Amino acid sequence: MKLSDERRAGTPVAHVPGGDGTGPGPRAGSSVGGRETAPATYPVRTDEDLITVRHAVRAATVEVGFGLVDQTRVVTAASELARNAYIHGGGGTVTIEFPRSAGRRGIRLTVRDEGPGIPDLEAALADGFTTGAGLGHGLGGARRLMHDFEVHTEAGKGTTISVTRWTTQ
Repeated sequence: MKLSDERRAGTPVAHVPGGDGTGPGPRAGSSVGGRETAPATYPVRTDEDLITVRHAVRAATVEVGFGLVDQTRVVTAASELARNAYIHGGGGTVTIEFPRSAGRRGIRLTVRDEGPGIPDLEAALADGFTTGAGLGHGLGGARRLMHDFEVHTEAGKGTTISVTRWTTQ
């Protein structure tokens, strides 16, 4: 696992490649099926919001053209990250975007919360690490399911996690 800390406007930043490390960087502008698609942001404050996010992400993966296996990967990652924001971050938002790069389409999920931040990011990414009653597979699992994984966290100011999965076309 490659984990590097940087300083950007005083905020610790960790860039962690996805499970297979094949994801390219994003490119400005997004479209699905040849038309521009605006990002959509959903609140994550209740159990019902978690269900809404899962349904919205599933619909977005279908629109992008992912097969059933990749749809399931993206929805699972979204569910894990949104639940973490809800439980550990006191709620937050999930934004769905549609990047394009090298002729491929993708889906990017950005999950934000204003919770306490992640004090030990390396430990939190390890399977089995949990601060609650869960199994401790959320962050590490989301990282493996997606091509790109990026975390910005700061004590007392919350966490932002962006993940991207690309089509093979």
